[in-house]
Amino acid sequence: MNYLAHLYFSGDDPELQVGGLLGDFVKGPLRDRYPAGVAAGIRRHRRIDALCGELPAIRGLIASVEPPWRRYAGIVVDVLFDHLLAQQWAQFHHQPLAEACAHFYRALARHRALLPEQARRFSDLAPAQRWLERYDDPGHMDEILERIGRRLRRPLSLAPLWTALRSRPEETVTAAFRDTMAALADACRAEPPA
Repeated sequence: MNYLAHLYFSGDDPELQVGGLLGDFVKGPLRDRYPAGVAAGIRRHRRIDALCGELPAIRGLIASVEPPWRRYAGIVVDVLFDHLLAQQWAQFHHQPLAEACAHFYRALARHRALLPEQARRFSDLAPAQRWLERYDDPGHMDEILERIGRRLRRPLSLAPLWTALRSRPEETVTAAFRDTMAALADACRAEPPA
């Protein structure tokens, strides 16, 4: 899952939300580097990412992609699911998407001293450019995927893969998204933050 899903699965707790973002930026053992809530958010992020790699719904979508694109399919599925989550946000969350994002951006600003350099850049740019709020806009997805593609070891455009995944029958993609959200919600309920 990408940033928006990690925000959703962090609930309304600001420290869990910050940790949910930091899971993409912090590697290795946590030790006592972060407050307990932030560390719990990082651990939850890691658990969600690990579980996503095992879920049949995601594995099925990835397997449906032809080589050589298959190796990048997980990245694009993450973005696709964030796009679907943004479009259906009101079905999942009690706050409107813009309010939830504003709450998250304020939490990041309050915890700025904890953020590594790349996370600080995200913290500065995301609110100004409304990155997360714009996940519901299909036109914004090209921009997101281009940005991700430039950060790959061998930069490339991920737009063809987006097109390939979006060409799957809508009910197939929607079912995979719903199954994934349900499985992750169950996992988060079964393993509350420490």
